Amino acid sequence: MLAKLALRNVRRSAKDYLVYFFTMTVVVALMFAFNSLIFSEEVRDMFQETGVMEVMLGLATFFIVLIVAWLINYMIRFILEKRSREFGIYLLLGMEKRQIARLYMRESVLLGAGAFLAGLVFGVLVQQILMSILYSMVLSDFRINIEFSRGCLIMTASCYAGCYLLALLRCKRRLKKMNIHGLMNAERQNEEIKESHEGLKRWLLPLSVLFLALFGAWLFYGKEWGTHTIILFLVGLVLVIYLFYMGLSAWIISYVRHEGNAIYAGQNLFLLRQFASKIRTMRFTMGTLTALFVLAFLGCSVAMMFNFYENQMLADKMPFDIHIHSSYVEDDFATELSVIENNVPIKEAYAYHIYENGTDVVNVWLYTHLKVFGDAYRKADGTPDLEAIRGERDFAAYCRYDTYMGISDYNHLRELLGLDTVALADDEYIIHIKDRVFRETGDFSDQLAIEGNGGALRFAGFHTEPFSQDGHNGGDYVIVVSDDEIAKMRPFYAQLAVELAGETPENLRNLLDDATRELDFKTSDPISDIDIAAMLNETECVGSDSILVWGANNLVRDNILVEMKCMLSTIIFPLTYIGLVFLCVALTVLSVQQLSDSAKYKFRYKVLRQIGMGAKEIAGLVLKQLLLFYLCPALFAAVIGGIIAGYVGGKFNFYAGVRTPAAVYFGISLVLFLGVYSVYFVVTYVGFLRNIESGR
Repeated sequence: MLAKLALRNVRRSAKDYLVYFFTMTVVVALMFAFNSLIFSEEVRDMFQETGVMEVMLGLATFFIVLIVAWLINYMIRFILEKRSREFGIYLLLGMEKRQIARLYMRESVLLGAGAFLAGLVFGVLVQQILMSILYSMVLSDFRINIEFSRGCLIMTASCYAGCYLLALLRCKRRLKKMNIHGLMNAERQNEEIKESHEGLKRWLLPLSVLFLALFGAWLFYGKEWGTHTIILFLVGLVLVIYLFYMGLSAWIISYVRHEGNAIYAGQNLFLLRQFASKIRTMRFTMGTLTALFVLAFLGCSVAMMFNFYENQMLADKMPFDIHIHSSYVEDDFATELSVIENNVPIKEAYAYHIYENGTDVVNVWLYTHLKVFGDAYRKADGTPDLEAIRGERDFAAYCRYDTYMGISDYNHLRELLGLDTVALADDEYIIHIKDRVFRETGDFSDQLAIEGNGGALRFAGFHTEPFSQDGHNGGDYVIVVSDDEIAKMRPFYAQLAVELAGETPENLRNLLDDATRELDFKTSDPISDIDIAAMLNETECVGSDSILVWGANNLVRDNILVEMKCMLSTIIFPLTYIGLVFLCVALTVLSVQQLSDSAKYKFRYKVLRQIGMGAKEIAGLVLKQLLLFYLCPALFAAVIGGIIAGYVGGKFNFYAGVRTPAAVYFGISLVLFLGVYSVYFVVTYVGFLRNIESGR
């Protein structure tokens, strides 16, 4: 008998809480699909050098499990309270508490198992979509390959079952403690909060808005952002979110009590009373949902930042097919050319030198003016700390001396890149600098004194095209002078730029690294280990980039692009995963709350029909009611998320060099949010109308 009753109740619950069932199916599908990336042999081979994908997805899964556990616990408790009268009647009919607890747990397990099985089927499709996106990101061809890894199934089932069992055990203990009176009155006591001091509490609304504005100003204009500051900011933000809803509910109640001018216009009185009642009983839940929306916005926005960085900046960092650095100025690159020719045809190979004249004028200026260095290379009085600049060389942004290039070499490299050549007089110089750096510094030529062999050189302009300036053609910059001037300087290090005539082999960079792992200094003069270390230390740099730094002697563009895209995908995929799940969880709670209350609202709408309100007016009123309930946490979260995403996006653009406006990242996230939001809203709206119109 209990088995039949459980099956009947499961069918009814699946119908009444279809949105919840759908969300749990989607969550299982996403968990299975993303977990499959962890256990996929193909993905493991793709990320074999770092293993970052497994770590990041594992970390994302941890947060997903926490929020899914909260959702399951919330829904099981919510459904229990909605069915408390039913269970109270079971007790009156003679059923024991343990039988009721066993019945409810069996129903919940059946409902959860159904969602799990449906999620696995849907997860196979999501898995193929994810793999297709991942392969397209790393410039590889994808073929449909359905994988059912035992480890993936065990991990997905364990996370899901663990969340369910914890929630069920907690619910079972609660059922055993309840009596008939408690069960019969549980629904009316759902999140019950007594009204008190509403006139005083209403001031929490403008106070929370004021604090939010102050937090925004602090975010954009605050100077010190240490660990304590960040913790204080987050705690204050959380308090603002929850105080906002406490103040909002009190403000609406006070406004209705004092008969504000707007309450008698149209159906405003009905809507305000409904909305105030719901906010008052759900203000803690609404605050939690707002926090989830904010996290979803931020996760998606940051994923968009790295996606734009991947599309705009990676190719700019390595414009040459192959670019090789050697600290040995007499290197003829014979070994490297032999390796390349044995694997792919060469269209053109061009060897040249970067020079120095013993000065570090540009280095000192950049070290003391770029924001990325702060005050690290300035003394207390603001003057350059030359000892710090010329001292520690580990992971240096710039070489020991300013880097120079002759105009002939410069124009030849520009022709290789398809750029126009430039003219330069004997007493002039050009600075080729990264576009990201130049957008920060502007024209600083008037603060430089570049000396040539015959005296001061005249500045002839900046160039900012992509030019491989992460340690090859200088770090961030290179000074271009005439061939006569360059002939009087000392070669600093050697470079080889190669343009290929065929497709780059996948393992070419590894072959080059293996061939040049041990430096072969072919010279008649003995060089000590100390001299070699000093030479390497002076000639190797990485520039001032801070988002993604790739320092390597052998740059093979197509090989490294794949590796860089793999690294970025380890950030983009988990953040998108977290954002999507958090969004679905929050919208599920909103939808289930409204659909469950629609039965209670049925009588109210029946009264409205009896006093003359038509079907279209009822539908419009329901639409306004749902919009108020849905838009309140969404808009509040959009304001908070927009402020934080704008700040983070601006900082990201500044340090990464991406030219996309910071507002675009949040705008795309908002559009994606509205897409998912619309699906849940339409389902809720249709279900709400069906419920209040049934039995008319």
